[in-house]
Amino acid sequence: MISYNPKEWFTFIFRFHKSDTLRQLAPLMAALGIYSWAVAYMELEYWKLSENNHLRNLTVVHSLLGFVISMLLVFRTNTAYDRWWEGRRLWGSLVNNSRNLAIKLAAILPPEDASNRHFFKRVIALYASTLAAHLQSEATRLALDEQEHPDLKDLDKSKHLPNQVATLLFGRTNKLYEENKIKEAQLIVLNGELLSFTDVCGACERIKNTPIPFSYSVFIKKFIFFYVMSMPFGFVFSLGYWVIPVVIFVFYVLASIELIAEEIEDPFGGDANDLPTFKIASNIKKHIGEIL
Repeated sequence: MISYNPKEWFTFIFRFHKSDTLRQLAPLMAALGIYSWAVAYMELEYWKLSENNHLRNLTVVHSLLGFVISMLLVFRTNTAYDRWWEGRRLWGSLVNNSRNLAIKLAAILPPEDASNRHFFKRVIALYASTLAAHLQSEATRLALDEQEHPDLKDLDKSKHLPNQVATLLFGRTNKLYEENKIKEAQLIVLNGELLSFTDVCGACERIKNTPIPFSYSVFIKKFIFFYVMSMPFGFVFSLGYWVIPVVIFVFYVLASIELIAEEIEDPFGGDANDLPTFKIASNIKKHIGEIL
């Protein structure tokens, strides 16, 4: 995740980061510029169409559809950001739950019980790092996909690593209860913290393997494509060859919004703006070590 000062306007304007959409869209923008020039040349120089031509009225259609496409992109961006923010909230909950569990165990377990303290210090931190790796796995993303993926056939889908770590935590806690090292009331208190681990995992998996509906995402891309590709035909009468930079700029704005939404809708990937799950897991390990 990129850390930055939101007040540095000029830094944002004149600095190009690797995640900047301008880098990704540059080839398409160049191709669109050539396309716009070809349309302008054909209409103005080759066919010599007059301003009374019916194609001039095509701008009315763009004006009407401009509001529709803006509403679609707003909804698309808000939906993607909600997924990103929910992912951050879930990992914030994991941080708090890990600390709470460690604090309660530190109070319950006697200082001389080094074996159990070392176990929980290691395994509580292990859950966070295991979950981070689990969420970046391609098999997790495709867990609900009905199609077969031969490239993933070597992965053992029968093993759910976060669940195995959670089983170790609950098993050791239950063993402490059976050995009368913790009381029944303490077991109930610890059980709530242990359950929260799998709740966080399940919610993160819901975000990871349930993408935006396919038809909705495809429709927006098609809408942007036909909207931009038809712009030069009508606007060339009023803008002339200036239609080239105008069309490129409109495409840059619309396509950038869609690219940003695509990037943040999966907050557990490896993109520049995704959540730093491994860094958070490292911080959990550090804090648990301090407590226990």
